[in-house]
Amino acid sequence: MTNMVRNKNKDLEIRKREKEDIKTEVYALSQSISMSAHKARRVLDQIRGRSYQETLMILELMPYRACYPIFKLIYSAAANAKHNMGLNEEYLVIIKATVNEDTTVKKLKPRARGRSYPIKRPTCHITIVLKDISLYEESVVENSIRCFKKTGWIYKKKSTDIMCHNMSSFPLVCTTKKLFQGPTRRSKIRECIKNYVQKNMRISSGVEGIARIEIQKRIDLIQIIIHMGFPKLLVEGKPRRIEELQMNVQKELNYVNRKLNITITRITKPYGHPNILAEFIAGQLRNRVSFRKAIKKAIELTEQADTKGIQVQIAGRIDGKEIARVEWIREGRVPLQTIRAKIDYCSYRVRTIYGVLGIKIWIFVDEE
Repeated sequence: MTNMVRNKNKDLEIRKREKEDIKTEVYALSQSISMSAHKARRVLDQIRGRSYQETLMILELMPYRACYPIFKLIYSAAANAKHNMGLNEEYLVIIKATVNEDTTVKKLKPRARGRSYPIKRPTCHITIVLKDISLYEESVVENSIRCFKKTGWIYKKKSTDIMCHNMSSFPLVCTTKKLFQGPTRRSKIRECIKNYVQKNMRISSGVEGIARIEIQKRIDLIQIIIHMGFPKLLVEGKPRRIEELQMNVQKELNYVNRKLNITITRITKPYGHPNILAEFIAGQLRNRVSFRKAIKKAIELTEQADTKGIQVQIAGRIDGKEIARVEWIREGRVPLQTIRAKIDYCSYRVRTIYGVLGIKIWIFVDEE
């Protein structure tokens, strides 16, 4: 009889736990996402078993394209848990994150003269389960209290050494959907810096001199490194130009809680970088200079930078012709099929009175 009673009590306890799990778990499913399962799995492996707030922070800082649909799915699941079930977002933990492959969408890329070719785009299903761990924390603390009372240990509620992993200890609070704007924020920072240089600096040659802009994000600091071929544009003239640029970026992007640090590094051979050369050619094309003269002048400038080869390509309505065409000039060696070759590449758009022209530049620097 005693065994029968014990078995019944165990069954009741198991049913209660199952009901509690149903009440504290939230499922979210996203179907037919245009993405391969491998790319989504690479992101889900980083967030499985983590808290809701820590997951949002990780997805914001990761550079993968798969982060955005996963961010939307987790955010909607947490919103449903808060609105429908009354759960607290601070205690939500991702206990399950799986990806399943879906059908492959087959399309046909249209091309002229019968050169069309098929395109295969894989899709996938993503399932995420969130769980509220607040009930489990309370049960662990209660069981520990009972053990201490049985053994004779003194227990005080105000000063306890027995604590579970509290998810509210993370400093970052992510409650809005606008937080995940990783790639867009980086592009906005670059556009803001380039617009500031164009408006406030009077450049006679039409070359801004910005080779590249590196952005390093941390929790409370954003480090921006501007690689310039002509740093006199920002350093000389006004001593507070860097501070003005920093204040301008903070105002436009609303960086209130984060510190912003901007540093400028000089490039020894500016015309050996494809971005600066593309800006030079674009300025010449805006002034209605012949494209061949502009390309040959750019090639002469690269010879001063000790490069082994260069290839320049311009596409669009060149010289205002009605039919668009592609023109290119190569000087030296440009081994695009050699893996050991170190080649710098850049693509640039120019707005002229005839339309938009595209500039592509390949520079063969060295061979490893």
